[in-house]
Amino acid sequence: MGATLLRKRLLGHVECSADLPPPRSRDHARQRRFSVRPWKRLRFPMNFITAPLIADLFLLAILAIGKKEVHDGTVGADHIFPIDIMVFFITLAYIAISIDASGLIRYLAFKVLQKGGNNGHRLYIYLYIFFFALTAFIGNDPVILSGTAFLAYMTRISRNIKDPKAWIFAQFSVANVGSAILVSSNPTNLVLTGAFNIRFIDYTANVIVPVLATVIVLGPFLLFIVFADNELIPASIELHELDEAARNRAPVNPNIPHARGTADEAELAGNDDEANNLSLEEIMNPFLDKGGAAFGAVIMAATLITILALNAATDTTKEHPVFWVTLPAAFVMFCWDVSFGWINREKTRSIARKGRRELEEARAKRAIEAEERARLAALEQGGVADGLPGVKSEEAFPSDYASPSGLSGSPESEKVGEKEPTTLRADSVQHPQDERPTLASLFAETYQWCQETFPTVTAVLVHLPWALIPFALAMFVLVQALATKGWVPVFAHGWDHWVRKTGVVGAIGGMGFLSVIMCNFAGTNIGTTILLCRVVQVWIKLHEQSGIPITQRTFWATVYSMAIGVNYGAFSTAFSASLAGLLWRDILSRKYIPVRSSTFAQVNLKIIAVAMAVGCAVLVGEMYITRSGTEAYQAG
Repeated sequence: MGATLLRKRLLGHVECSADLPPPRSRDHARQRRFSVRPWKRLRFPMNFITAPLIADLFLLAILAIGKKEVHDGTVGADHIFPIDIMVFFITLAYIAISIDASGLIRYLAFKVLQKGGNNGHRLYIYLYIFFFALTAFIGNDPVILSGTAFLAYMTRISRNIKDPKAWIFAQFSVANVGSAILVSSNPTNLVLTGAFNIRFIDYTANVIVPVLATVIVLGPFLLFIVFADNELIPASIELHELDEAARNRAPVNPNIPHARGTADEAELAGNDDEANNLSLEEIMNPFLDKGGAAFGAVIMAATLITILALNAATDTTKEHPVFWVTLPAAFVMFCWDVSFGWINREKTRSIARKGRRELEEARAKRAIEAEERARLAALEQGGVADGLPGVKSEEAFPSDYASPSGLSGSPESEKVGEKEPTTLRADSVQHPQDERPTLASLFAETYQWCQETFPTVTAVLVHLPWALIPFALAMFVLVQALATKGWVPVFAHGWDHWVRKTGVVGAIGGMGFLSVIMCNFAGTNIGTTILLCRVVQVWIKLHEQSGIPITQRTFWATVYSMAIGVNYGAFSTAFSASLAGLLWRDILSRKYIPVRSSTFAQVNLKIIAVAMAVGCAVLVGEMYITRSGTEAYQAG
């Protein structure tokens, strides 16, 4: 019966195949292959670097701007010197990120975690104050880099924190509030103080009271109103315990490639158990380079004190560029990092080799397991072939599957496995022969060598905000184009009408509102600061030409409300309101914490409303107390 059915099926297959069209000729196939040209899709990124650069090139191409706009937008004009600002910020950022690379921030966060204990509300306030103080000292970029990763790990290893939203939004908002205190903490502060010849110590003295008031009010507001949910901020936090072996294990430098072996790959693969163990060890057993952290802290403190002292003692009309202080300090820090890396190069290279070998062995093991699974699946399907008469299993499954030694369940293999346990080695995996080296491969090898030999220097150079340079310079040129083509005077006339109608309170409220809103669509808070500073400068010239002076109270109310707005505006409605927001989102996405744009805007609208209301209200009182309402402002 079965043979008859099989014969009918075979005959039917032959009859159907006879009706098929004949195969195409080889010439036809060759002609078709050469007639179809392969097209490669080119993806050109349109982001905060390329967009302003393309706009500048387009304006140059149509002769809308010329040499003057490019020169004034890069070299500088009207007390704003973009290149000096960029050098100052990048060199100071090197010192700050070097401190971060030493592990100091994560170590201090671990100590704060220990201090807070299991009390959720107390730990929330402790971390809130910690991130604020740290940002005020070294700026928001290092805090965003390490603080965000720390919170991602901390909330992952907690048993009863269902959503990290309360912790990450508090950190992001307070980091941008704290960046308003010192000029060195944010490039927007550098642009503003340079535009109006403000001494750094005077700037800090005028903004510190509104900022502290904001921090005092915002913390309880976040804890008891915005995130008043026990699943977000539990009254008692339950953290997983680190086992004794992991607690006694020497912490490894995360800047060394493959230092954690297969842990990084497990995190990327989404292995929850291994990822949680990694997170727990990252927090409870943090790496700290004591020498690098201490030296970096001393260099940073000496640099900031020197800048403040020289800036306070020097006449603003004969002021020297501040990067004359930060550039030598950054070079000293760079020499320290290079020397320390070279002295310990054998140790770091050994750690990298060991981790790379473990990673390759793990990949080889997974490849063998995948091959075994495929072999078992093929054996299960072999039952169908065994049921057909005249068909042998060797014919159905040729090659290794037919040999007894290739079957995992054979007695011979079990005996071999019992007597001679095999050890997986990276060398057992056959790799294709090395091809000719390319520029990309040479660059990759050089980069890997630098990571293994100078892990700290390489990590710092990678995390420096290099993208800020082309972005800021292109935005300076665009704003200079608006100024030379008459748009900035139009905006200045509009601002003048508003201030005349509303007075000091209107100047503070209006400039605060404008600066926050414009951060979301005027090229981040940096582009907003550049544009608004030009508007205020032209506003001063309008009053000089008309002979009607601006009062001290009105002018400084406008300037310092702008300072508050461009710093607070980073946590408003869009990630693109600041470069820190884009960095924050990128770090969270790599830690598998996606934050939607709608969620970002929804949560931050409540926070920015209260923060700006408190900051501007305190600034109004400060201006009425400290500034004259009759004395005219004299531009320096």
